[in-house]
Amino acid sequence: MRYQEIVKFHGHECPGLAIGYRMASTGLKAIESVRAEDEELVSIVENDACGVDALQCVTGCTFGKGNLIFRDYGKHVFTIYSRSTRKGVRVVFLDQNVPDNVRKDRKIFAEWILSEPQETILSVTSVTVPEPEPAKIRDSVPCTICDETVMESRFRNMDGKSVCIPCFEKHQSIKQSATRDG
Repeated sequence: MRYQEIVKFHGHECPGLAIGYRMASTGLKAIESVRAEDEELVSIVENDACGVDALQCVTGCTFGKGNLIFRDYGKHVFTIYSRSTRKGVRVVFLDQNVPDNVRKDRKIFAEWILSEPQETILSVTSVTVPEPEPAKIRDSVPCTICDETVMESRFRNMDGKSVCIPCFEKHQSIKQSATRDG
C-alpha cells in the first residue's frame, strides 16, 4: 500500500504514521511476506499511537480479524509473525538516532523518517513467537440488565445473572457506596 493512501486513511500526515509505515514495511520484507488477506499474519503492537494505523494498512492485521494484538507498553515496537512460514521479527524504532533539529517540525520529521536508511531508524531482530490462536467466533447474548448484546465470554456473573461488564461495574460501584455510606 502506498504511503499517501495510508495518510488518507489516517486523516493526516505525521511522524508517528511515517514511523509505523517504515516499521510495518520493513517487518513484512524481513519475513518475506505480503499483506494478509485473512489471518496469515499476526502483529503485536506495543503502543496505540498513529503508527498502528499504518501497520493495519500495510500488514492487513486488524482487531476485527483477531490478528492484531495490543500490549500497552508505550514503545514504538511491532512484532510481525507469519503463520505459514513461522518467521517472526521484532521491529524497534530507534528514537535516539533522530537529530534534535529534525524533531522541531512535524513535516520535516515525517519526511526524514521516510527518507532515512533503515539501519539508521530501525532495529530488526528475528524472534520466535508462540503462535497465537486463530480468532474465535463467539455467540452474543443480551445482558440481563441493559439488554445490549455482549460476547458471551465477556459476561460477569452477578447474583446468578449474566451481565455485561459496564452493568457489573456500575452495580459494584453502587454496592461499594452503599457499604461505605451504610
